[in-house]
Amino acid sequence: MESDFEETGVSFVKELFRKWNDISLIKRIVVGLVIGAILGVFFPNVELLTLLGSLFVSALKAVAPILVFFLVISALANARSDGSMKTVVVLYAISTLVAALVAVAASFLFPLTLTLTDAVEQASPSGIGEVLTTVIMNVVDNPVNALVNANYVGILAWAAVLGIALRIASESTKGVFTSISDAVSQVVRWVISFAPFGILGLVYTSVSTSGLEIFTEYGQLLLVLVGCMIFIALVANPLIVFLSIRKNPYPLVLRCLKDSGITAFFTRSSAANIPVNMELCRKLGLDKDNYSVSIPLGATINMAGAAVTIAVMTMAAANTLGIAVDLPTAVILCVLAAVSACGASGVAGGSLLLIPLACSLFGIGNDIAMQVVAIGFIIGVIQDSCETGLNSSSDVLFTATAEYRTWNKEGRSYKAGAFIEKSDPAEEAKAFD
Repeated sequence: MESDFEETGVSFVKELFRKWNDISLIKRIVVGLVIGAILGVFFPNVELLTLLGSLFVSALKAVAPILVFFLVISALANARSDGSMKTVVVLYAISTLVAALVAVAASFLFPLTLTLTDAVEQASPSGIGEVLTTVIMNVVDNPVNALVNANYVGILAWAAVLGIALRIASESTKGVFTSISDAVSQVVRWVISFAPFGILGLVYTSVSTSGLEIFTEYGQLLLVLVGCMIFIALVANPLIVFLSIRKNPYPLVLRCLKDSGITAFFTRSSAANIPVNMELCRKLGLDKDNYSVSIPLGATINMAGAAVTIAVMTMAAANTLGIAVDLPTAVILCVLAAVSACGASGVAGGSLLLIPLACSLFGIGNDIAMQVVAIGFIIGVIQDSCETGLNSSSDVLFTATAEYRTWNKEGRSYKAGAFIEKSDPAEEAKAFD
């Protein structure tokens, strides 16, 4: 009798898990988001709920370096180049530069001033040379140290070298690395399946500790920053995609924002979102040899959101001090912001600590610039979340765009999760779903 009861209990749990997994991951995340917000308002300071978010982000950050390392090795060892990677890098560069241009233009249309009071004592790069030096030194970092500290520039470099060296290895040796990368990818899927609980914890922590006051004091600055990022996500990036593939870009854009941007918004870490992006690329039917390299590369250099932050905050500092910014200087700021953004991952503190570098273009001293950085930390709850969401979702967007561009040349069409041969006009009309 007791055995029958246990079997019934096990069957009930299995059925419950099956029904839970049958629900769309995004719907589950939305449920977690709503519950987390409600609990954060009515039941603050519950450590167990905070722990859920910390565990989820920590798990993603822990598995991401290993995932990138083995995926890149496997991809390069078995590489079949189709020119997509070159296109991806070009799209990353164009998007980041366009983001800087949009940010500077918005700053001219909606000039902002800041209330500068207290300085922040933090080390910031003194020039573009220091940023580039940091990136180069990260390339030649000890491989074990790179994995331990999640130095993705170093991880990419060592994985690329080992992957190229393994191209002459036997098929059985290459197969070992392929099996390892597949195993790590499966672990990633297990971690992502807990995303609803992780998002619940992250939203709970934000609501219970930050409150709403922080969103009103610098509301105008946030409106310009977030407005620029929304414009890039929904106008500029889709235009770049359309010019590349000559098809309606919005189904793909919205899919990337939904499946990648939402999790990146709450984790606030491009590195932590690498496994999420890898899984989305798999669902989109993209070539693993391409996205296993382009996604971690994008987390390192595709920084449109960072370019927006650097440009808007620098222009606000210049306006506050009454510095007139002419057109040639504005163009130089755009280029500097774009280049600096690409090096943001190599600087402790990310995009905010690159603001003094851009401010130096206008002769603004470090003491004033660091006060601007302080404001950046105050609004970082929203600014950094939106920035990461834009950066990370566009990694998948441009990876898919580059591959779809190749598919167009080969006469193939595609939809979310697969592609179809271009033959039936009815199927062609349903290329995107």
